Amino acid sequence: MGRLVYREMGIDVPRGLPLVILLTGFIDAGRSVATAARHLLDSTTHERVWVFDNDELLDYRARRPTFTFEQTRLTDYRPPELILRLVTDELGEQFLLLTGYEPDYRWEAAAEAVVTAIEKFETSETMWVHAIPMPVPHTRPVGMTVSGNREDLIEQYSVWKPTTEVPGTFVHLVEFMLTKLEHPVAGFVLLIPHYLADAEYPAGTLAVVDAITTGTGISLQTDALRETGREFLTGIADQVADNDELAKLITNLESRHDTYMLDNPTPSPFVDDEGQFPSAESIATELENFLRTRGNSDD
Repeated sequence: MGRLVYREMGIDVPRGLPLVILLTGFIDAGRSVATAARHLLDSTTHERVWVFDNDELLDYRARRPTFTFEQTRLTDYRPPELILRLVTDELGEQFLLLTGYEPDYRWEAAAEAVVTAIEKFETSETMWVHAIPMPVPHTRPVGMTVSGNREDLIEQYSVWKPTTEVPGTFVHLVEFMLTKLEHPVAGFVLLIPHYLADAEYPAGTLAVVDAITTGTGISLQTDALRETGREFLTGIADQVADNDELAKLITNLESRHDTYMLDNPTPSPFVDDEGQFPSAESIATELENFLRTRGNSDD
């Protein structure tokens, strides 16, 4: 048997809590998952239950750790982390939260460790969230496709049900293993406007938090996220109002989306009548100046 990929921190964990998995490292359109994880950790109290072993799972040269250099010496070292936490929100509700990087190595061993945690702590259900870029308009609610064995969630919330081959992620492997074990599991893949995929998209962050509530029933604070989202969309609306070509492109995306959602026999909301995807570049170019002016500021 190989070396364990985690170490236990000796925390007493109540049995029967849900498990939420928010990992980054493959695609995180709109930085939705990373920002949502940061929001959860900033707005709750939490304790480390398991810390996963970087030396077993991480490619340091692909994701180099951060050092602080002060004039003549190194004063701080901040490696990436993959951590299972016991989270308590301000209402006293608790759940398990696995956040951090997607493992580079030993996927099967790490996935088996997650299954071990689920069995040890007798978790009631497991859910994960992912965000991918798709040609959808920002003027409509963030859609999603739902996988797993939670048929109630799939039937109610999955707006896109393709049959296709997709690049595998670590959480796909975890879901696959849990489905075989008949453990309740659901994966929420959010469909983020492709022309906003490289920005920090507040609506995507909010959609991640809402998906957690949908999948677990846990109520989380979202007031600040909603306000930030409104301000962001107002800024984009100002850009669209001043650009006829951009307005036309957004209108076309809206039309395809709305037709699909009305059960019209359109094959997909993401392609035109000839089955072609609209050009991401055509919209991204128009919004480039807007996103550049936002930069990393809070304005």
